[in-house]
Amino acid sequence: MKNIKYILGFILITIINACTADFNEINEKPDALSASDVSAKFFVTNTQTGLFAPNRYPYWRGPLIHADRFAGQHAFGYSNNWWSDGLGYVYSAGYTGAVYDWMSGYNSNLTAYTNFVKEGGTLENEQYYAISLIMKGLYYQLYTDTFGMVPFSEASNPDIVTPVFDTQKDIYKGIIANLNTAIGLIGSSDSTGSGIDKLGENDLFFNGDMQAWKKLANSLKLRLALRAHGAEGEDFSAAAASEAVSSGVLDEKDALINRDIEINQWTSAVYGDIWHNFYGGGHWNLAAAMVDLLKDNSDPRLTKYAKPSAGGTITLKKPVEGENVSLIDKHIDFIKNHLDDSDAEYTISETDENVTIIMPENTNYVGFPTRANSNIKPYMDTNIFAKPADIVVNKKNTGKPIFPYLVMTVAESHFMTAEAIEKGLATGNAEMHYQEGLREAMKLWDVPEADIEMFITDQNMAKLNGTNDENLEKIALQRWLANYTNGFEAWAIVRDSGYPSALYEGVSDPDIFELGTTLNGNYPQRMRYGSGAYNTNGTNVEGANSIQGSDEQGTKLWWAK
Repeated sequence: MKNIKYILGFILITIINACTADFNEINEKPDALSASDVSAKFFVTNTQTGLFAPNRYPYWRGPLIHADRFAGQHAFGYSNNWWSDGLGYVYSAGYTGAVYDWMSGYNSNLTAYTNFVKEGGTLENEQYYAISLIMKGLYYQLYTDTFGMVPFSEASNPDIVTPVFDTQKDIYKGIIANLNTAIGLIGSSDSTGSGIDKLGENDLFFNGDMQAWKKLANSLKLRLALRAHGAEGEDFSAAAASEAVSSGVLDEKDALINRDIEINQWTSAVYGDIWHNFYGGGHWNLAAAMVDLLKDNSDPRLTKYAKPSAGGTITLKKPVEGENVSLIDKHIDFIKNHLDDSDAEYTISETDENVTIIMPENTNYVGFPTRANSNIKPYMDTNIFAKPADIVVNKKNTGKPIFPYLVMTVAESHFMTAEAIEKGLATGNAEMHYQEGLREAMKLWDVPEADIEMFITDQNMAKLNGTNDENLEKIALQRWLANYTNGFEAWAIVRDSGYPSALYEGVSDPDIFELGTTLNGNYPQRMRYGSGAYNTNGTNVEGANSIQGSDEQGTKLWWAK
């Protein structure tokens, strides 16, 4: 197991650091551990999983309660669920704090790794240092795009216990500078070294291929450039985008974390750890925005992302007391209209007590309305709505496959290149890159090649044949779709582009939708800082609030549309 190797590496480092004065004596013993047994590679796996595959506590509170639903991927709130889909739109200090603590706390592990491999470190190696800089870029892009201003320039200084919160502009520029350093360090190198220093299976992304790491750095650089483009005062996006494309983004290997189906959920979690263990809290549905976009464009990923609605005979009891009695007709009309808009096959009948919906079994694909509140919840029978495909929510230790975590893909890199060309930040054939992005995105979900080519030939969505704004909308929608199961990035795409527009425009009817504590129906733009930030670094948190705006979910980030 890679984690065992990590632990071994940690023990070895501890021994060496603790016993420096007696190292020669230790090294003379024929059965003792020596420096030649120690490598930075033993730290890479946990550096990757700590950011992208944390344990169940933040995994539940980060992607599922917040990012996935803000992104329009998943929706809770079926009739027997503990919560409505309003969960996350109403601020919870506990849920938000768990996400903030996870993200802010990751810096300690990353800094420790960086200090080992940087110049003068115990395990000095410039290729591993390049990896640390790229991981730092991935980390801070996630961190700042979730909360806005966060500690960056002073965050890793052990002499500063209350680091300043940097502006997003400065964080983005700092990340790009680090990526440029990493790209230069990697140069033409293919590996991290030889013998014990050679990175292989401990690297969950690329199995030690440093040229792939270099392309990942360029892809991340391009993502940052596109997101910053047009933001107030930015002066670097054009150069960064052009450099990234010309230097070479991911074009062959995806940066993925293939799921370990045995590791304990309190070390590294997957959706199935929540889906199968939370009765009443798991078994969420696919959100309507995603299902509708796939279905409306005859996208072959629909059957890969989703299982059809179970259907059957569904009996919904009308309320007999409380405020929902007066809303019966409005709620039933909403369900009817939603089924009609979803092109569902169904019949519906009413009595004084019940509403009965009859749907063919396993036929319809009906997405769950995002932000449906507790008022409409009694009518939201889970059998009406599509669920995630098994490969998304499979349980560990069953021998069944689990879809990998998407860090950065070839598909995303092609879509971003197309976007850069459309925005005049790079040269080339935008439609060619766009269509290659479609191919790669569909291949990840095992869509047959014939179905992919039919989609590209037949569907208008597969062609950049409109105005510049229309083409950019298509690219944004496909980037959003391609990031299914990576809710944090999909959410950022919506905030940056404004697409899907129906999602971004928010909601307004409090009889059906959760408007949020302070959102007032608007689209969520960020997560609030955790209470731990105020308790340990309150002055600098308030300084950030004075610059970027109040600490509310509706406060737009520097780059947001």
